[in-house]
Amino acid sequence: MNSGVGISNVEIAIEASNFSIYTDSKGYFLFSRADLPQGEQVLLVKALGYQKQRVQITIQNGKPINLDPLILELDVSQIESEIGLISLSDAELNEEEGISVATSGILQATKDVFLNAAAYDFSGAFFRPRGLDNQYEKVLINGIEMNKLYTGRPQWANWGGLNDVQRIQDHSFGLASNAYTFGGLRGTTNIIMRASQYKQGGRVSAASANRSYLGRVMGSYHSGLSLKGWSYSVLASRRFGNEGYQEGTLYDANSYFASVEKKLNEKHSLNITGFYTPNRRGRATAMTKEVKDIKGIRYNPNWGYYEGEKRNSRIRSVNEPVVMLNHFWKIKQNTTLNTNLGYQFGKAASSRLDYGGTRLLSVGEQEIYVGGARNPYGDYYQRLPSYFLRNEHSSAYDYQLAYLAEQEFINNGQLNWNALYQANERLKAQGGNSIYIIQEDRTDDTQISLNTIFNSRISEKGFLNAGIEFRSLHSDYFAEVKDLLGGTGFLDVDYFAEGDSNEVIVDVAQSDLQNRNRIVMEGDRYKYNYRLNASLLSAFTQSSFTLRKIDFFIGATASQTQYQRIGRFENGYFPEAWSLGPGEKLSFTDFGFKGGLTYKLTGRHLLDINAGFVTKAPSLRNAFSNPRQNNDVVLGLESEKSKLVAASYIFRSPLLSGRLTGYYTGISDQTDIGFFFTESARGKDGGSAFLQEIITGMSSRRMGGELGVEAQLTPTFKLKAAASVGQHLYTNNPRYYLTSEDFLGAENIAGIENNRLTLGKGTTNLKYYHVPSGPERAYQIGFEYRSPEFWWVGVTGNYFSNSYIDISALRRSDGFSTDSFGQAFNDYDERIARNLLQQEQLDAFVLLNVVGGKSWKVKQYYIGFFAAIQNALNQEYITGGFENSRYADYRRVLEDRNRDRPLFGNRYFFGNGTTYYVNLYIRF
Repeated sequence: MNSGVGISNVEIAIEASNFSIYTDSKGYFLFSRADLPQGEQVLLVKALGYQKQRVQITIQNGKPINLDPLILELDVSQIESEIGLISLSDAELNEEEGISVATSGILQATKDVFLNAAAYDFSGAFFRPRGLDNQYEKVLINGIEMNKLYTGRPQWANWGGLNDVQRIQDHSFGLASNAYTFGGLRGTTNIIMRASQYKQGGRVSAASANRSYLGRVMGSYHSGLSLKGWSYSVLASRRFGNEGYQEGTLYDANSYFASVEKKLNEKHSLNITGFYTPNRRGRATAMTKEVKDIKGIRYNPNWGYYEGEKRNSRIRSVNEPVVMLNHFWKIKQNTTLNTNLGYQFGKAASSRLDYGGTRLLSVGEQEIYVGGARNPYGDYYQRLPSYFLRNEHSSAYDYQLAYLAEQEFINNGQLNWNALYQANERLKAQGGNSIYIIQEDRTDDTQISLNTIFNSRISEKGFLNAGIEFRSLHSDYFAEVKDLLGGTGFLDVDYFAEGDSNEVIVDVAQSDLQNRNRIVMEGDRYKYNYRLNASLLSAFTQSSFTLRKIDFFIGATASQTQYQRIGRFENGYFPEAWSLGPGEKLSFTDFGFKGGLTYKLTGRHLLDINAGFVTKAPSLRNAFSNPRQNNDVVLGLESEKSKLVAASYIFRSPLLSGRLTGYYTGISDQTDIGFFFTESARGKDGGSAFLQEIITGMSSRRMGGELGVEAQLTPTFKLKAAASVGQHLYTNNPRYYLTSEDFLGAENIAGIENNRLTLGKGTTNLKYYHVPSGPERAYQIGFEYRSPEFWWVGVTGNYFSNSYIDISALRRSDGFSTDSFGQAFNDYDERIARNLLQQEQLDAFVLLNVVGGKSWKVKQYYIGFFAAIQNALNQEYITGGFENSRYADYRRVLEDRNRDRPLFGNRYFFGNGTTYYVNLYIRF
């Protein structure tokens, strides 16, 4: 849309060289140097909010070039980024289920054809670039790292809904050169949210969708830099919906942002930025095939009607404000120092039903607990048809019960909130406690971040980057009574506690031995209560050089990480210092090296290679085996080691551009902890136990290739294609052990010591199984048409295959071939066992996505409309899943596999059917 107004601060660069310049206030620029590259060159024109252009020119010394005016078109890629952020919102919902966000940091941060496909079109299939999840990606805001120390992952909910102020991003893929930090294996994104960097003006938008939220309104305004050196920026937005594509998944989110910057003088600027994005989201869960076949892919067991409205029992909420102070010092013409102070605080919570309520009775001199309730969810296995047909020879009566269960599930498969209230009210009338309550698992964080980043052009062809960072985190973890559901109180004991006498049961059942048999009320902490402290001190340095034919860089980093748990409750199973007070301090020293080289065959043909070796401390989550109950640290815990190499051929011309890359990433000494209930352990109750599963020393390998090609066939029509072919495997049989309170007192059973169980050789056989990393193969072909009349449309077809579900490590341990007392099964058949342990490969599928829009200029206003349809053909597909470890021994797994409907079959995450996104905006 040609306004005829010159644009300032547009970067003009000669591609594949170190020559660049910016336009002045009227949009003019001038290259005037004798050492400019000669012959045919490509002029790269880049400006925030506009489409990048490549202009072919021929440079000859002594012959000036006068270019015709370059008309820049508004960049509508922000549209795709908003669509991608909707996908991100869905991914965040599943993170609690073990599915981490796949493509967060590359949203709207790059023009690379393949990365665009990965961020926008592949995200609906939970594709992970190079098989790496987002713990291997660094996300920074104003130079401050935002990855959580607990998981190592960025929590995008902390800045969700701030789209309009997140458009300035600096992204590097893999361990490429980066000016802000050493980087992560999958890349680094720095989101710049400074008041002075936004173009003056405002934007108001409204959107409608049916994927995660139903509606969104947003308004923002940027003042621009005043004559007195002041600038400010503000934003407010709201996202809302009673449910998204899956039933009962409410969305309630507000977002606020403000930034003020003062340019003190030509050398110093001071910026303060704050944002607060409180949000609540209803969660869904994975389903078995039986549940899906009966209720469909939109089914969600977590909700039920209460007072005429859908009420979800599992709500994820995040309330964590962030405040930043940033100082920018231009030491001299090509040298800067950026110092940043960040403070984040607040709470994150996940609610769920607790149906273990009891009452305390005295019988003589003994105390006993009476109560507990059946799982109230509609998809509980004892309510499904398969439960009534579990026996090998089912009777006609069994089939009748199965039919009645199926009909009940079809007609009443949701939570019955009224029944929960009524049960509590009956007990209340009898002087009893609540049997059902809403529990909220809370994390209250307080984190301070301080860093300084130095950048300098040390010569005509050399650059130096360096930085030092310190982060300190105090996290309080506890369960809180959210809602007594009409009752009077809740007895804070473990109803499932077991011992050799009732007296022992009363002791071990206590959540806190210092407050025995405590009745808790709404707002009280119960069950568990502890603090995790963490600190990180790190530094990096990087040197990069730009020569006529070669660009190269080298970088190094070092860090010191410390963790400690401090127990606030004295757990009955683990008394005294085993659970109460400070535990062992953990310390990890890590380092990394990286380097890269770009060889310019010509201005259009380039070869690029990056390589690195990095060690990384295990995340805080994986440092303690069961922090809710005790101070135990993971045995054999080591820093993770990674080595990677990626080599690319890059071709760029005004007509055709593309990148072909081969990659290899090897990761060793990985740690993973899982929590689940099983009937295939060893212990006092025939193998039934709630377990903590600890895997250490795990190795994996990811290798494959990427391709992205784009052809601008005419000024208005563009073809694009992308492909990823990989193989992501575990490469060893790592160390493996289990912990559980159910092992206490069972030391006479083979492999049990205190609360720890070691099965056989103490390993699990994961070698050559696939890492569950989304589709290993993804292909795209599409086109985009941009009309001179300022409307546009794009269509992509996307094919995905070679996805694998997450396997049960317990099934691959020596415990698979033995009973609950450690005795080998006499009917064990190796051939059948191999079939039972084969990893399930998910079916391939195709997704068709359509996006389009139109823009107008009305006086000083720009009005735009765009819409997107994802999965336009309404294909049913599975994005991931996992094996159920409830049954994890040969006999039980074989028996369950032979049933027409397994009791504990694999559980799956299903992709959405056809979804839409529509947005209308006004810019001024």
